[in-house]
Amino acid sequence: MRATSARANGQRQQPVGEEAQDLADRPAAVRSGPWLLPGHDGRLLAYALVDQAVLRWTERRPGGPDWLGPDVLPAKGLSHLTVAQGRNRYAHLLGRRVRPAKDGSLTVDLVYAIQYQAGRPLSEWRSIGNPHAKRERTALMGGPTAAVDTAGTLHVFVPTAEGRVAVRREDTQGRWEPWLDLQVTAAVDTPAAVSTSTGHVELLAPARTGALTWHQPEPGAVLRRGHDLGVIPLPGSVTGAETSPGRVTYYLTDVRGGMVAVRAGEWPVPLGGDPGDGRHAVVNTTLDGYPCTVLAHRGAEGRIMLGVCVAEDEGNGVWWTDTGTACLGDPVLALDGRGRVVVLAVAADGSLTLARQEDGPGLTLSTWSRI
Repeated sequence: MRATSARANGQRQQPVGEEAQDLADRPAAVRSGPWLLPGHDGRLLAYALVDQAVLRWTERRPGGPDWLGPDVLPAKGLSHLTVAQGRNRYAHLLGRRVRPAKDGSLTVDLVYAIQYQAGRPLSEWRSIGNPHAKRERTALMGGPTAAVDTAGTLHVFVPTAEGRVAVRREDTQGRWEPWLDLQVTAAVDTPAAVSTSTGHVELLAPARTGALTWHQPEPGAVLRRGHDLGVIPLPGSVTGAETSPGRVTYYLTDVRGGMVAVRAGEWPVPLGGDPGDGRHAVVNTTLDGYPCTVLAHRGAEGRIMLGVCVAEDEGNGVWWTDTGTACLGDPVLALDGRGRVVVLAVAADGSLTLARQEDGPGLTLSTWSRI
């Protein structure tokens, strides 16, 4: 794959200074990410958080193979980032921002920006505050996660200093509701949030002795506590996905027994895959006429592992492949404009590396290439 520079083609979306120019011209250490999202026009968008900026790459045309970027989106002080997307394909960027105060303490809040269309400028970053009443507690606040429901309402979740989970919602008119405490004291990590095609938002938060869950009894309602799941998630490992209409499956590493799939009201299903300590990626697709779930993670040996199973039939086996490609952090998955599975990860040299599903039966990946 030949990487095409947006700067070389006159496509840079916003002016940058010398420091940002340097980030665009050389690999920078990725602090979190990457994220891979389909844009409104079928082109894929890739994001990665580096020091003081978010880098963004955009497919030149739907289905690739060429890419524009990276565009440098200044983001001073961000320690964490998450990117969420709704049905309208807007990319919502939520970050945890840390700034030194005059008295030497730290001021921590959450900031938000949005990209409406592929390749277009990012809006300015705006603070949405934090759920803590005392400023000194904000330094212990975790990183955010987010979900956008079918009505376009953005839900922002964050673990607090006291082990609670707080949520704040922005409606389709851009009005932010007050912070709401979800009334727990045992959360130990950023939750995993899922928006379903039926309009509901669901949530799982890792705890020391189990997995805490919430659900909406109806679209738009306040989240209600569900039953705890019989797993103890390794912090940082949980990903949720809608695997059939209105039905969410969580994929995680159980500290007592490796990777599992778990759904409300069911026993956890062991999946194998020899996972490392990172997050699992998931995407739904159709292979050989069957609805399937594709999984990916960084294995215990540091290489990208790819798994495939029939959707919600993990008990009959997940077929794992060691791709032989080493990565830093967690790989991500998406479907491109032609419906092909795309795997993206940070390579050992700090650049982004990508493989794409080739035409033919089953799931065969192309050669890995830098973007």
